[in-house]
Amino acid sequence: MFDRLEITVLPPGPRWSAQVRFWVNGEDIVEEAVAQGGRGPWASDVLPEGRHSPLRGTGEARRLELGEPECTGGCCGFMTLVVQRFGEIVRWSDRQVPWPAHTLVPHPPPDLHFDAGQYDAELTRVEADRWWQVYSRLA
Repeated sequence: MFDRLEITVLPPGPRWSAQVRFWVNGEDIVEEAVAQGGRGPWASDVLPEGRHSPLRGTGEARRLELGEPECTGGCCGFMTLVVQRFGEIVRWSDRQVPWPAHTLVPHPPPDLHFDAGQYDAELTRVEADRWWQVYSRLA
């Protein structure tokens, strides 16, 4: 059985630019890893205009930074993972979570396996919906 990915872009606020959250099987894995007050990656970094997202699964493994605690990643570390495509499967593996979130997340966190069709469709949807740029340009 595959894991299911949903991507949400949160509007910019007084402290942060628009940020991205990742829901896997109905759970916000960023909040789980970085705790309340932390943040996901900037939308402009993982959903760049005019080119594909670095979240796209390819045959080449890439480590991505997907979360940071409120105290900053330089203090307690970042939530990172490796994304790679294997035929019709996109795998998120080798997840690392900031300290002390490791007490809230199973260690090591399990690998996640997505149906490549569902994964690609979700990325295409969120890459095309650029509503957050309007707010980012006003700020």
